[in-house]
Amino acid sequence: MLSRVAESLYWMSRYLERAEHTARLLDLNLNLMLDQAPDPDGLRWPRLLDSLMVVLPPQSKTDPYSVARTLTFDIKNKASIIGCMNAARENARQVREQISSEMWEELNQLYLQIKRAGAGKKWQASPHLFFRGVKGGAHLFQGITDSTLSHSEGWHFIQAGRFIERASATAALLEAHVGELYEPADSDAERSDYLDMVGLLKSCTAFEAYCKVYTADLSPERIAEFLLLNSDFPRSVRFAAEMIQTALNSIAELAETRKNGRANRLAGRLRAALSFGQIDEIMGGGLRPYLYDIQRQCAQIHTAIYQQYVSYPIEAALGAEGRQANQ
Repeated sequence: MLSRVAESLYWMSRYLERAEHTARLLDLNLNLMLDQAPDPDGLRWPRLLDSLMVVLPPQSKTDPYSVARTLTFDIKNKASIIGCMNAARENARQVREQISSEMWEELNQLYLQIKRAGAGKKWQASPHLFFRGVKGGAHLFQGITDSTLSHSEGWHFIQAGRFIERASATAALLEAHVGELYEPADSDAERSDYLDMVGLLKSCTAFEAYCKVYTADLSPERIAEFLLLNSDFPRSVRFAAEMIQTALNSIAELAETRKNGRANRLAGRLRAALSFGQIDEIMGGGLRPYLYDIQRQCAQIHTAIYQQYVSYPIEAALGAEGRQANQ
């Protein structure tokens, strides 16, 4: 597969995953404003920005609806939903012949739907319905991709991009909540802490899945264990790490490259650490450094993928062609 094709499919998937994640967090935090008492310390929306790793321009308004609108419709902000969808659509357009017609139609329709909502009043009237449409469109695109695209190299690059983005986003979300959930709090804040823990689980669509494992008895340690180490939940970091390694091993096999390349080794190391990790050891060593290290490892895997499959030296490509010609 051409490196430009692999790169576009990889980034198309990452940007779409990022748009869905942003829509989910914005929808949840707007709803929490209705369920919880006013936020006297003003922590909720700065925490949201931290979890998305977004810094707003200095002149930006900081009231909740202004922040939500900026993170949704500001085309100049690459982290906004419309910015991510524009980037995903552009990457898909560059490899239009490599994806199915159904994929292109769904992605294009979702982009135009978001663009029209920004120009009209639909978002102001019912932001929940709008964000639900964004999340549903992203999920539908993933289902269409799995159903209509051959599960060859291109599909595995899409998988790698999706789950690298997901693992990093889940770790960043947990890191943003460390101060509120994993440090001692006053007894007067007990109810607020409970709602914060429910909100954290719902941020990952994990509340119902968590309750099936631990019941509704919420504790910081169990939430961290579930979102980090659960092997069955699709948004846990461990599940994402397993999918990353599977995708990279499949790419290496199909591209006839070594499975012990740097990207595969880094992915295997991350998966092994999460597979054998124990939550008491993680909490004892410091949750925040552990989460930061996960994000660092995801960035290293990303860099290794680029070095191995996208920006590799021309000599390596010629050497691979020579080996194939001699077979």
